[in-house]
Amino acid sequence: MPRTEANGITIEYDISGEGEPLLLVMGLGGQLTDWRDDFVELFVDKGFQVIRFDNRDSGLSSQGTWRPPNRASVVRSILTRQPVKGVAYSMVDMADDAVGLLDQLGIESAHVVGISMGGMIVQEMAINHPARVRTMCSIMSNTGDRRNGGMAASLISKFAWRRAPTLDTSVEDNVEIFGLISGPHFDAEEHRKQAQLLVSRSFTPEGVERQMAAISSTRDRTTPLASVAAPTLVIHGLVDPLVKPSGGLATTRAVKGSRFLGIPDMGHDLPEPRWSEIRDAIVENCRRADQR
Repeated sequence: MPRTEANGITIEYDISGEGEPLLLVMGLGGQLTDWRDDFVELFVDKGFQVIRFDNRDSGLSSQGTWRPPNRASVVRSILTRQPVKGVAYSMVDMADDAVGLLDQLGIESAHVVGISMGGMIVQEMAINHPARVRTMCSIMSNTGDRRNGGMAASLISKFAWRRAPTLDTSVEDNVEIFGLISGPHFDAEEHRKQAQLLVSRSFTPEGVERQMAAISSTRDRTTPLASVAAPTLVIHGLVDPLVKPSGGLATTRAVKGSRFLGIPDMGHDLPEPRWSEIRDAIVENCRRADQR
């Protein structure tokens, strides 16, 4: 896959298809290949040029060297709703990374879709770079206001004191985590195969910690989201325990004219039986740009 330099970092990316550019932004610790090929093809078939990339500190993009705050500090920030201090980059910087990639590819504007942390990133893109965002779709994310879209209490202890995965334990650790946060369509064996591919491509546990710290330091975007004019779709799983549905509803309220799609059998995952429905909703939102 090709690489480029943007916003002072190296970004690994992939492009599929031709047509209107559609930028897919992955969440915490995710790699561009977490956007499954078959899911991408659903958009290619609709005439989109789909761009996937590794965020900084994930996959094959640049890895930071700064030491993130310890996990206890991050958990404390979640419980007290106070931003973590001493973080080297933020969601604003990661949004600038994505815009820098568009610059390098010669793309003036794109439809942007972000999942979880990626939803936070595309929100910052729409706020800070409105001319570059044709439409926005924020999936299972929140506004950063810390009152909505928090983690279910039952998960806090399970995540707070988890040991850092090793190369030998990372696949099963990934299967266990997604078993906790996914909806009823979760298939452990199928996910294990995907996790094995991801670990063989890249294993960056410290990068995940740095991204987690960046999330915990994020600003409340509620007020600036009111300025977003791009047609916006918010998708959220109604049984999501990691980012509760209130996060998606708060995002919908914050962005004027946005539309909400709640999926009753979706957790913090993209269940394959719902791919076509999700694709159709995103494509419909993209078409709203033509009506302005």
